[in-house]
Amino acid sequence: MNPDDSGEPGGNLTCGRCQARLEPTKTQFSYLGHSFHTEVPACPVCGQVFISEELARGRMVEVETSLEDK
Repeated sequence: MNPDDSGEPGGNLTCGRCQARLEPTKTQFSYLGHSFHTEVPACPVCGQVFISEELARGRMVEVETSLEDK
């Protein structure tokens, strides 16, 4: 995934494979048998998604922590 040079916060992302602009897409994630949905940028051509550092270190860590506590 490649950020554009627009200088906008968060910028626009394009797919490194297809060069298509990523679009917000509701996506299901599964981890250790538990699932959650969130909207992430995804390529409308090939379906590849972009997982931000914020999502990886935030929401996914929360899910992991809650599962470990059980």
